[in-house]
Amino acid sequence: MVYIKLVKPLLNVRPPGLGWPRVTFRAFASIHTGAMNKEDNNCSKRGGVEVDLRMPLCRSVDIEGLSIPQLHKCLESRKFSVYDLTACYLERIRRVNRVLKAVIEVNPDALDIAMMMDREREQRRNHGLLHGIPFLVKDTMGTKDKMRTTAGSSVLVGTVVPEDAHVVSLLRRAGAVLLGHANLSEWASMRSTYYSEGYSSRGGQCRNPYNLAEHPGGSSCGSAVAVASNMCAFSLGTETDGSIMVPADRNGIVGIKPTVGLTCGKGVIPESHSLDSVGTFGRTVLDAAIALDGIVDSPTGARLDIRSFPTAPFVSFVSGKEALRGAQFGLPWKGVWEKVKQKETARKQYQIFGQVIERIRGAGANVIEYTDFPSAEEIIPPGGWDWDYPTKQGHPEQSQFTVVKTEFYNDLKTYLSNLAANPNNIRSLDDVVKYNATHAEKEGGRPGVHPAWPSGQDSFEMSLETGGVMDETYHHALAYIRRKSREEGIDAALSRGDGRQLDGLLVPLQADSGVGCQVAAKAGYPMITIPVGIATGENEIPFGIGIIQTAWREDKLIKYGSAIEDLLALKLKPTFMNIDADNYMYIGAPPES
Repeated sequence: MVYIKLVKPLLNVRPPGLGWPRVTFRAFASIHTGAMNKEDNNCSKRGGVEVDLRMPLCRSVDIEGLSIPQLHKCLESRKFSVYDLTACYLERIRRVNRVLKAVIEVNPDALDIAMMMDREREQRRNHGLLHGIPFLVKDTMGTKDKMRTTAGSSVLVGTVVPEDAHVVSLLRRAGAVLLGHANLSEWASMRSTYYSEGYSSRGGQCRNPYNLAEHPGGSSCGSAVAVASNMCAFSLGTETDGSIMVPADRNGIVGIKPTVGLTCGKGVIPESHSLDSVGTFGRTVLDAAIALDGIVDSPTGARLDIRSFPTAPFVSFVSGKEALRGAQFGLPWKGVWEKVKQKETARKQYQIFGQVIERIRGAGANVIEYTDFPSAEEIIPPGGWDWDYPTKQGHPEQSQFTVVKTEFYNDLKTYLSNLAANPNNIRSLDDVVKYNATHAEKEGGRPGVHPAWPSGQDSFEMSLETGGVMDETYHHALAYIRRKSREEGIDAALSRGDGRQLDGLLVPLQADSGVGCQVAAKAGYPMITIPVGIATGENEIPFGIGIIQTAWREDKLIKYGSAIEDLLALKLKPTFMNIDADNYMYIGAPPES
């Protein structure tokens, strides 16, 4: 089992500001992994059925935790074939997906594709890093094959997409092997205000591989869980607000949410064109960066200054800990870090964060406290993440959800109109709502019918009420959240260095109740999360630290994210606690009785 032993600080001195003790580096060095090795009897039982938790060997090679470059090297040296590697991951899925439910559908053509890639390797050398590497995509990404793209919902079963989603086509072109579709919080967490995170009617309840009784984060839960539990080498997810950052954080892996427009959303079931972004999951920053390079051809969003966009591959910015010397980071206190300090259930996380910050300082970086968002009191909900908090205060013209629910109505209609086959004749959100109500036992279309959706489909119904009309309230809300999160938020905070721009804003992910990543989501700005440990005695799952930057500066996120990763040298491995868990994992506000 992975655990963290906190060492008593040698210097019991509290600095001004955030109140973390100044500790020696020995404190953070006491991170241990006590997971079973390959010789251990690493099996468990769930409901009387034995579950084999061992990672299958690939031609006698232990591939558990290998990076994409390491897998590539094995393929190049012919230690195993693409077919062998694909079969190994498929066997891993067969063994552990029965309890984790991270994969909603396996690609029946995966092994055939693998054989094609092997033939390509026989014909020529010098393949790219992604050639022959197996991956998964969230079940919102269209794949023109035998699999179904459904957002986890039965209402879209039988539909046929006209072509691969653009990001999928780029990866196929690079020679990557599509293993299947990953589970998700149904409809990317758009359908309800109170629901079980990680549940979909097609995929069931996705679970966290560290503690199966804790939710895996959403909405891109399956994509994150699959990478964390070695069901694939990397995966793709989508984010409107937190759907890459939170599951990456809770599963101890790296997630990159790019600037809105850097990756193309064509062929992806949408939520909000102003906020949606396709991003990547990897076990390391290197893997996530390689995957990001694979899905970016040219930016599709409007950029104010094309000169700010780096032309080099993102993987070229991966760095070691020495890159931290001279770097400048900010810590937004108001509404963000102050929540962590005040949160009783996050005491251990707060202590470990303090140790991490001191290690970053010790590596030569300048970490500046109180680099607050000037608009913090206006855009950060006092109770934690809530994308409709302003509406509850009587100000829908300031609400992020005003934008999302209006755009979803229209964007979904456009997506449905382009389907090549649509057997249930689902043409609009109204059709989806009616289907869910008719099939309430399966789809929870009415409150209190299905345990995964106590509030029914109330978010859908709120979107339906807008009629997709982009009125004055909508336009005011879009302008408001952008201004408050950009010019009066992230950009203002980043300008508070000692005479120059900060290299990033460091924020927690779970312990601040998701408000830090929500600011980045409202802005459409990029963010990365890096694991920093597991806090024993709390929820027994991983947590990480996030870095926020301004638009189109993914290069800085990758440079400093990889530097922090190298500095911490943390190795995590799923522990499969509570393997018999069968609970629903509710988030949001319970409906009033």
